[in-house]
Amino acid sequence: MTAPFARTCLAAAFTALGAPWALAQATAELDTITVHGNYNNAVGTSDAASQGVVTAKLLESRPTLRPAEVLEFVPGVIVTQHSGDGKANQYFLRGFNLDHGTDFATFVDGMPVNMPTHAHGQGYSDLNWLIPELVERLNYRKGPYAAEDGDFASAGSARLRLFDSLPRGIASLTVGENNYRRALVANSTALTTGQLLYALEGAQNDGPWEHPEKFHRLNGVLRYSLAQGDTKSSLTAMAYAAHWNSSDQVPQSAVDSGQIGRFGTLDPSDRGRTRRFSLSYDLLHSMDDGDFKLNAYAIQSQLELVSNFTYFLDNPVDGDQHAQAEHRKVVGLNTSRSWNTTLAGHDSTHTVGLQVRHDRLGPVGLYAAQDGQRLDTNTRESTVRQTSLALYAENTTRWTPWFKSVAGLRADQLHVDVGRTTNISAGDKTASLGSPKLSLVFGPWAKTEYFVNHGQGFHSNDARGIVSAVDPAPALVRSKGVELGVRSELIPGLQTSLALWQLNLGSELMFVGDAGVTEPTGASQRHGIELNNHYVATPWLLFDLDIAASQARFKDVQGDAPNAGRYIPGSVNTVASFGATITELGPWFGQFQWRYFGPRALIEDNSQRSKSTLLAYTRAGYKISRDLKLSLDVFNLFDRQASDIDYYYESRVSPTADASSQVHFHPVEPRTFRLTLSANF
Repeated sequence: MTAPFARTCLAAAFTALGAPWALAQATAELDTITVHGNYNNAVGTSDAASQGVVTAKLLESRPTLRPAEVLEFVPGVIVTQHSGDGKANQYFLRGFNLDHGTDFATFVDGMPVNMPTHAHGQGYSDLNWLIPELVERLNYRKGPYAAEDGDFASAGSARLRLFDSLPRGIASLTVGENNYRRALVANSTALTTGQLLYALEGAQNDGPWEHPEKFHRLNGVLRYSLAQGDTKSSLTAMAYAAHWNSSDQVPQSAVDSGQIGRFGTLDPSDRGRTRRFSLSYDLLHSMDDGDFKLNAYAIQSQLELVSNFTYFLDNPVDGDQHAQAEHRKVVGLNTSRSWNTTLAGHDSTHTVGLQVRHDRLGPVGLYAAQDGQRLDTNTRESTVRQTSLALYAENTTRWTPWFKSVAGLRADQLHVDVGRTTNISAGDKTASLGSPKLSLVFGPWAKTEYFVNHGQGFHSNDARGIVSAVDPAPALVRSKGVELGVRSELIPGLQTSLALWQLNLGSELMFVGDAGVTEPTGASQRHGIELNNHYVATPWLLFDLDIAASQARFKDVQGDAPNAGRYIPGSVNTVASFGATITELGPWFGQFQWRYFGPRALIEDNSQRSKSTLLAYTRAGYKISRDLKLSLDVFNLFDRQASDIDYYYESRVSPTADASSQVHFHPVEPRTFRLTLSANF
């Protein structure tokens, strides 16, 4: 059935692209066509073909190996891991190896997930504190086309919204192989005139690793929400703690020689520990002429990662292990006011917004380590004060029944102050940047609409690199994007979106294996095509098919001779996924998810490439009663031996071995079963 389905989707997309412009003289079809399924992406609901909303229905139906895999519901996003369940995941989108989140901005209830000037990597996005069952919806965008999106949003953004009140209480228990256990209790209850939502989650996992991961996670959420007339508000407290033994990437030569197994490690003392606490407030006040929104947050987090990526390369006696650690406090505010009015006699909405964020790191550092403990030598440590301020304005006007424009302008300022340093430059710097945005929406005609999007965005660099006395990095790196798209519902039950895009970036952020951090490199250009399809075959059977192809190149030759070239290491060329969801076939429900992650260059001259990764997840479930259900999740259904991620860099696998440049990989976990008993109350 897959091949005919794919042909139908492609035919719909190209039929839509070929729709004659003579239809512009016909009566516009303004009624919104609603397809009840996994995505809320109906014609007339977005400003770009690559923009959309994922519903709680899909979030509930699809199995996820790790919490951050909820972002794979964004078409074209790949989420992997290279260092254990407690560390931020690796993300890929639109030809980017986003490392831990460098150019993809993520928010949960308005709180930013990306962390600038992070101990492990710029834009580090740890979502392990997310409880997927609490996510009400996921709004996503791709490209720098929205005035609301600023730092780290060049490739796109995702905004997750949690439930104010759960439809029903949840109590679930999951057991699986390798000592996997997870328990969750969540519910909502009336309290005075509002609703109190609470959730408590605990999990543990050893994984398939020869040195057990011993991952433990404890997570809690408490939210009070209130709806009074035209005003809705919520106050949310979150707490999260985790610790684990790291399962970092391993050198291919050590596995081939039998020095370690595929799931082994060269340094079993690698580990991690993290904590996160947050308090956030959200307000929406509706008025006769528009809306007022306010979001404020305070976050406190700690992280310590002990890693050894090069083993004995720099220190053949004691090894190359290092610790990356930080203590961070963040406060921020997002607020906006919109007015529904007219412009030259046409319906129009004006929006102005303010965004402020302040990070205090005391300290953030890189330390030499041995056997999992910090040493007093080779320490690079500093305190950082970083403040970002943004003002934006946006106008949305429907000029005719078949033409709408969205024009925006954003101004950002970043101030960094690096002080109290050890073996690193100190100083302060301020930088500013303006970013214009424009989207044009045409149609719908024949249940099809067309999009033209153009915009500029940026990502910031690590504050320590910005103030460096030697080869300082630019504070703000501009990106420029353009996109042409079409969305159609010409075939009943099928939503099809096609997007052609290009993105230029002033400087890449690249992973450096020996330091375990990211560093800025040369300018780049990416372009690609995306085809997304969501089909409701019957009230109980849903299909999703997403295909993305892209090319990423440096504008100038990068890297060291003799391997210099223009390929961007880790940039994926092809991503595809197919999903089939059974919602209510009597007492049965289930889901099958297949994803393809194509080969990619590992160094600049493309002489070293990774292999592709093809994985399948599945879920089979049975409703024992209205309030009780049992489900079995199977990850890596066909037990394929593949890589979560691959790198190519120099290392030394033992004190007596020769140093060599080689592939280092993190294996995907073998076929894994998890059984969940869930009760509603």
